[in-house]
Amino acid sequence: MRRHLLLGTVILVGLGGYASDLFADDQEALKAFGTVQKVFQSPRCQNCHIPGDSPLQFDAGTPHAMNVVRGLDGKGAAGLPCAACHAENNPPASYGPHAPPGAPHWSLPPAAHKMAWIGLPPDRLCAMIKDRASNGDRDFAALIKHVSEDKLVLWGWNPGTGRQPVPVPHDLFVEQFRLWAGAGGPCPVTGG
Repeated sequence: MRRHLLLGTVILVGLGGYASDLFADDQEALKAFGTVQKVFQSPRCQNCHIPGDSPLQFDAGTPHAMNVVRGLDGKGAAGLPCAACHAENNPPASYGPHAPPGAPHWSLPPAAHKMAWIGLPPDRLCAMIKDRASNGDRDFAALIKHVSEDKLVLWGWNPGTGRQPVPVPHDLFVEQFRLWAGAGGPCPVTGG
């Protein structure tokens, strides 16, 4: 009996330490998700990740001029594709602060998976990012590749004249995204 009690105590202490380590890992991952949220909900990202079909523009997130719409593929309406105004690169500063910015494959997410996160609380944003039905069928590896290498995503850190870049350095953002994803993408719990 004593041996079982001793064995049970050893197991409980071991599990307690293991759970403590897991909890610490989740806390670090949740802290990392705070950085991910800050990036995703900056104007550079959320101006195109919209719930409706008309993108926003400028740091204030005002409705896009000229009645621009998403289109089914996210590349604009027939007759007015995004590429009609948005080139592969930002224009020179001499064009002024309101010239259309540019990056390769300028577009919004397709209508089938809008990935709209304006105003979402952290728990819902977290769940949406991981939801393959919402995110274009991307697993964590594909999401990391997307935020690390996609030239349109990278544009957010070099948005051209008159626009504030994403408020977190890109290398720090990717590091924090990897940390969060590596822990399985734990989501914050929002009281309610």
